[in-house]
Amino acid sequence: MKLFPKEIDFFEIFDRASLNLTKAASLLVSLMENFDNIEARAKEIYEVEQEGDILTHEIMKKLNKTFITPIDREDLYTLASRLDDVLDLIWAAVDRLSVFKIKEPTKEATSMSKDLFTTTEVIHKAIKKLKEKNYSHMQDYCIEINRLENRIDREFRDALGRLFDDVKDPILIIKWKEIYEHLEDASDRCEDVANTLEAIVLKHA
Repeated sequence: MKLFPKEIDFFEIFDRASLNLTKAASLLVSLMENFDNIEARAKEIYEVEQEGDILTHEIMKKLNKTFITPIDREDLYTLASRLDDVLDLIWAAVDRLSVFKIKEPTKEATSMSKDLFTTTEVIHKAIKKLKEKNYSHMQDYCIEINRLENRIDREFRDALGRLFDDVKDPILIIKWKEIYEHLEDASDRCEDVANTLEAIVLKHA
């Protein structure tokens, strides 16, 4: 019985980590839709990213200290790392918007950001089901994450096409290409989260 609180503890931290990720993605959408006070908005997202680092560190520390884990140690480690990757890439996109002094958003960046936010919401729901050991619902959420990743992938390709067709300034093309790549990479890491959750389902369902 003594080990039971440790199990709850792990899932609690993952719940907080995925909620924190959703918060960052929500702030990204707000930035894209309003595009004002960029420095202040970037700072707020950076603070959320720092909170994510603390939560990831907490998970790693507990993994090193806990002899018996509720699910495979490797899966917990991978899940924590991939969630952290998504958050890092959201921050990277925001940082570039600030550093590159982008004057206005593109509709493609806004659309990708919205779909990325939706994806993080689904991840948060999936992790709640992990805590409940509700594996069938987790599987449904993983399918939805994959669907959204494919959609963002298509948006990324369309965004690059429009960028090279419509933008004459080569420097601006380079800037936006990098921002788009960060958003698309964040979506890819979301798919990695789904793959890790599916691996857990296969072992435990």
